[in-house]
Amino acid sequence: MKVTVKDFFELAAFADAKVLAGEKNLGNPVKKVSVLEATGREDVIRYCSAKNQMMLTSFFGIQDDTKAQAEVIKALAEVGNTALVVFHVGEVVKRILPEVIEAAEKAGLPLITMSEKSKFDMGDVINETMSKLFYGESSSFGNDLINNTIFHLLNFEKYNSFQSAVRAAALNNDFQLILLSEDFNPIFYVETRHKTTIDEAIRLGREKEVEKQSTVYTMIDVNGVLTYWGPVSIKDSKYFMFIVDNEDSYSKAEITKLAEIIELAMGMWKYTPERDAKAELIKALRRGNKSLAYTLKEEAEIEGEEIRSVFFARGIENNEAAGHMAEFEKKEELKVLTINEGDETYGIIIGPQKEGNPCTNLYNTIKTDKSVRIFHVTGIDGTEGAADAYKLIGETWSFVQSVFPYKRVFTKYELVLVSNCINIQLQGGYIKKNYLELLEVFKQMGENKGKQLLDTLETFVLDAGMNSGKTADFMGIHTNTVQYRLKKINELLGVEITGNRVIPGLTIALALKRLERVVSK
Repeated sequence: MKVTVKDFFELAAFADAKVLAGEKNLGNPVKKVSVLEATGREDVIRYCSAKNQMMLTSFFGIQDDTKAQAEVIKALAEVGNTALVVFHVGEVVKRILPEVIEAAEKAGLPLITMSEKSKFDMGDVINETMSKLFYGESSSFGNDLINNTIFHLLNFEKYNSFQSAVRAAALNNDFQLILLSEDFNPIFYVETRHKTTIDEAIRLGREKEVEKQSTVYTMIDVNGVLTYWGPVSIKDSKYFMFIVDNEDSYSKAEITKLAEIIELAMGMWKYTPERDAKAELIKALRRGNKSLAYTLKEEAEIEGEEIRSVFFARGIENNEAAGHMAEFEKKEELKVLTINEGDETYGIIIGPQKEGNPCTNLYNTIKTDKSVRIFHVTGIDGTEGAADAYKLIGETWSFVQSVFPYKRVFTKYELVLVSNCINIQLQGGYIKKNYLELLEVFKQMGENKGKQLLDTLETFVLDAGMNSGKTADFMGIHTNTVQYRLKKINELLGVEITGNRVIPGLTIALALKRLERVVSK
């Protein structure tokens, strides 16, 4: 459907709009709406050259430069823009002077101003004009996917970048977005689910030669998960974007509209794809793509340097972690590479082998807040080990917190223990039965007394590092009470556990018991 500048005056957001110049050209077609930040002719030519584009501006930066305003208007008309809408007249720009109006009239560019008394701001205008472009109507349309996506992608007040806005849209609407270069190298990811599907989708996309497809979006079924491929143009460069419909919830037409909105939002945010090889290296390791990780190490200019530790953290983005990491890099001559996704941080530590445990010391230093949780594997060697470490973290981090509720930093020892317990739980049978039977003796003491002793043993072994004083603190009881209970436990088990001795199988049995309680909820 063809939409003209004049059609926008049917919208509520344009109720107080005034046409100062170019009225005879209100029939100009509009295919795109964007925000103008250019302050000169060269900026317009470079950033605003899309045809049939309506620009929104406040003339911020040239509010007192009438000549510059006139030159921008002339340049907009020359490169094929459709109209210019000026906001905050009386606030940013005191008034539109006659020479500016004359320049617009001569150029044939409709010049429109929005009343400073209007209840609609630039965001409202963007939402309504976008809806008009896509549906021929106002923002009252009923498509939740498109409506919610527009809400997030064009919320310039809430988000500080296109990446954060589209990530919120994807999470809220249960889709994934991957932007790739023309040679199929991933540039930007929004992964929400089905992470292993992405690598397979890229392989199938290459196999099906999607770059040769003329259709807007090519649908590819990847192990029951629908992916939609299509070309996008960003600043005259060709890219590929594919969208993953996590639950097969949307039609092809909806996905195509979604893609159009995302591409349009890229332009409005002035998004320039820049491949961050270091960030993509971390993502490749998380997905277990070892071959890509080797390639990215070279691209990130860290080839020859080995990965010594990988970590996943929650809750460190707002504390003093960055400062501690900078100090750590300077002191230990190691590199810390991180990416942030919401409140989650993924990272790797790269450099030569060091004596002691500097990586572990760093993690213990940045656990400054009670809400912080850090899961790391240290002492690994190489890229393959790093990928395996992230696999271990990914499979266990949500369970290890339940087995060790008082810990905030989790090492590979806790992760491996829980991984073994998960496997035992899944296998069931006599292996699981053999471990849990180690704790059956507590039932001999009666339900209440047995539970009391078992809780004490769990806390002593799993939480307190076999320290009776810490056990007392965790349980809120006297140390003498703990000592008395441990004596009873020794008698019951027939072994001495009050020293530093670890009884084979007992730790696994206790962890398995805790894990079983969590799983059964």
